[in-house]
Amino acid sequence: MARAQDFDSPRGRSPRFVESAPRSSDRFGRATEWVARAMGTPWFLLLLTMFCVVWMVWNTLAPPAWRFDSAALGFTALTLMLSLQASYAAPLILLAQNRQDDRDRVAMEQDRQRAERNLADTEYMAREIVALRMTIDDLSERQITREFLRDELRALLAELEDPSTADERAAEERRRDRQRERP
Repeated sequence: MARAQDFDSPRGRSPRFVESAPRSSDRFGRATEWVARAMGTPWFLLLLTMFCVVWMVWNTLAPPAWRFDSAALGFTALTLMLSLQASYAAPLILLAQNRQDDRDRVAMEQDRQRAERNLADTEYMAREIVALRMTIDDLSERQITREFLRDELRALLAELEDPSTADERAAEERRRDRQRERP
């Protein structure tokens, strides 16, 4: 019989491989974001410019035996290095943008869910306020005063302290109801 964890992993792959794959791709993604962020800074541009200037000065002014890239050929090695750097930079920047898009998508979904919860909570609170207003209007129509509410609360407290007073309270309530019914 198949174990439960067998259904959690693809066929032919160990669960350990499946668990380590997201971590390594995440590490690679973080590295691409770091490179993309670093390439977009003034320091990177300054260092790259200084590197190119030093390269060209060295290969122009150094003794011919020490030169490794010919100025007569248009600094071919420097051109190839910069082309290689640019060919890697574009995909790394795109990978970093894709990861940012994924994070933005998750954040928008969480914001949408939060907004739905806030709307539901607001509607609930509005219904509760309407119910309270209706109750207050109902109380004012009956002309229930603070004194009446205090008497009711005192009677309930007395009933809680001594349950035998419940019959007396019921008789008192009937008497009050009869008085209210009379014109």
